[in-house]
Amino acid sequence: MCELRIGTSGYDYLDWVGTFYPSSLKRQDFLEYYSQHFDTLELNFSYYRMPTAEQLRNMAQQTGKHLDFSIKANEAMTHRVDETTWETTVKDYLTAIEPLRRDDRLASVLLQFPFAFSYTVENRRYLDRLLRAMHGTPVVVEFRNAGWINDRVFDALRERKAGMCIIDVPRLKGLPPSVDVVTSKVSNIRFHGRNESNWWGSDAARRFDYMYSEDELSGWVSRVKTVVSEVEKLRVFFNNHRKGQAVANALMLKYLIMRSNINAQAPQL
Repeated sequence: MCELRIGTSGYDYLDWVGTFYPSSLKRQDFLEYYSQHFDTLELNFSYYRMPTAEQLRNMAQQTGKHLDFSIKANEAMTHRVDETTWETTVKDYLTAIEPLRRDDRLASVLLQFPFAFSYTVENRRYLDRLLRAMHGTPVVVEFRNAGWINDRVFDALRERKAGMCIIDVPRLKGLPPSVDVVTSKVSNIRFHGRNESNWWGSDAARRFDYMYSEDELSGWVSRVKTVVSEVEKLRVFFNNHRKGQAVANALMLKYLIMRSNINAQAPQL
């Protein structure tokens, strides 16, 4: 039976105070409070700075064992790749996440590539080398460029036992369509919102300022059911983090799925 968990992308947002976090809650207690309401969390800070084993060990200790983590790859692995150092970066990254893996708290590593990472021979070769360097690690790949959405890529991911992230984004030229393709035993769904007018802007907070309606999320229930039937582990994350909207939508989707009686197991908080 598939293990399905729903959470948010990130948790350390000051604008969640008053909407999710109590006003009296100290910032250092955000993570523990989050873990009282959710059983999975996507960590984003690792993209901006290389995590350390001690840092991730401490985060795991602050939360109950029911909470697992998906963690984003560092930008030096996906956005600012240096041909002379990337292999060392990957080794350092894998060392850092080892405490999560050892304690069975690692759901997946997210390789999120930018729109500029187009479907070229050079980029395909790099992705192949990267996935081989991370062999044995539960990896999910997110493409932001529509050129990667083809059967050749899907087959290559299956061969390398890497998942393809299913995404919900605005329907804009060049962005990938939302396709329910399963390429490994582990899959992620990421909701980024549908804020078309601000998607290409430099202000990320405005890009992810979007609240899904119940009707919009209801349309995903049957799709989740399909993915659940094909994988062993499914993690769903909401990245529309502005003003706590990710929390509200994660709880909304949880309710909709529970009401639909999807055949999946989830740990009790």
